[in-house]
Amino acid sequence: MRAWQVQARGEPTDVLRQVSVELPEPGPGQLRVRVTAAGIGLPDVLMCRATYPLTPALPFTPGQEAAGVVTAVGAGVDLPLGTRVMTGTAFTEGHGSFAEECLAAADYALPVPAGLDDTQAAGFWIPHLTGWVGLVERGRLAPGDWLAVLGAAGGSGIAAVQLGRALGARVIAVVGDAERARFCRDLGAEVTLNHRDCHLATALRETTDGRGVDLIYDPVGGALAIEAASALARDGRLLCVGFASGAWPEIAAHDLVLGNTSLVGVYAGGYSRAEREGVLAELSALVSVGRLRNAVTATVAFDDLPGALQRMADRAVVGKLVLEGY
Repeated sequence: MRAWQVQARGEPTDVLRQVSVELPEPGPGQLRVRVTAAGIGLPDVLMCRATYPLTPALPFTPGQEAAGVVTAVGAGVDLPLGTRVMTGTAFTEGHGSFAEECLAAADYALPVPAGLDDTQAAGFWIPHLTGWVGLVERGRLAPGDWLAVLGAAGGSGIAAVQLGRALGARVIAVVGDAERARFCRDLGAEVTLNHRDCHLATALRETTDGRGVDLIYDPVGGALAIEAASALARDGRLLCVGFASGAWPEIAAHDLVLGNTSLVGVYAGGYSRAEREGVLAELSALVSVGRLRNAVTATVAFDDLPGALQRMADRAVVGKLVLEGY
């Protein structure tokens, strides 16, 4: 089968090679999926650079998100062949979704919600699962809360903007230019702020009439998150989702104490099958009534993957990309 492999450490266009490899065999508790679409995310860029915590040994096939059909199962798995699923992949074992077939834990594969095609489903599950875990399970978002989303025009951010709006929050999308601001307004953000043109903490407080924001959804980290955190309202929560900037935010406990604020870690990987099915039911209900819509902004042909990942590395992508054309 055709597969993209990272064969060295560096920028995507320098280290990705298309190769022909044998079909991977699913182990106990695993299944193999014929990939019809695969979500493209910043972690795939970071794996090329070997700066992602879960980067596998060389050579490996990246790709965390997949939609497709089951073609083989390992011991202990009774899912019928031909079942249509969306899933996180066994990318940590080197068998990610940037290949014609990939491996996945059977426990993690879930049915595609009605109303989503495979391309939409491939870009849906991980961002929205993380968004639900962050906003609902960890952030305790309530209707009427002020929610600031950093990196709001990226794959994680657009899920948080839409989900926050669907759950009744007043959403502030923090972006870096006018194009991204327009995009986020179309997603439903009530306010957009260009962090390059303002002092972010001051702008957040002015937007909320001096009160501050209740939650910050942060897939960016670094200096931007530290600045935003100073605009948290009393009992506000900074949700640490990712570190697209290259660094997690370092916030002194003293500052959290004085503000009665909290730094909250968000990791969706530790949830059980039953918990994930519960989240999927909630998200599917929002999709069915039109309160969550397709988050995919562009598709990429299989042969064009290195260039697409490089554009993401260069911060030239708005929204969520999905690989198709397998």
